Amino acid sequence: VQLQASGGGLVQAGGSLRLTCAASGRSFSAYAMGWFRQAPGKERELVASIGQRRYYVDSVKGRFTISRDSAKNTVYLQMNSLKPEDTAVYYCAATPYYGGVRTEVRLYDYWGQGTQVTVSS
Repeated sequence: VQLQASGGGLVQAGGSLRLTCAASGRSFSAYAMGWFRQAPGKERELVASIGQRRYYVDSVKGRFTISRDSAKNTVYLQMNSLKPEDTAVYYCAATPYYGGVRTEVRLYDYWGQGTQVTVSS
């Protein structure tokens, strides 16, 4: 079972990136999927998740959009109007708690390897 995150890079403030998380080894259609990020010296935080409903942390509402393609076993994070404070390593993760929003890292069973997003001012 593997989650493969990609799509990170260096972008100027105001720019856009789309992160992709491709899952293999099993179907994740019954799992809620999340995108976390971790900046240097900070705790890992849930940025967005998709299960029975979508969740966004306040700092990205209106700028980020999470979506999934169950047929492709893939989850996306479209990030627009990027800010320097969005700079972090972004991780995709899967949790079996599909019905509600789970923000705790410990509740996610599967993790991708992380992709670096750097936003320059």
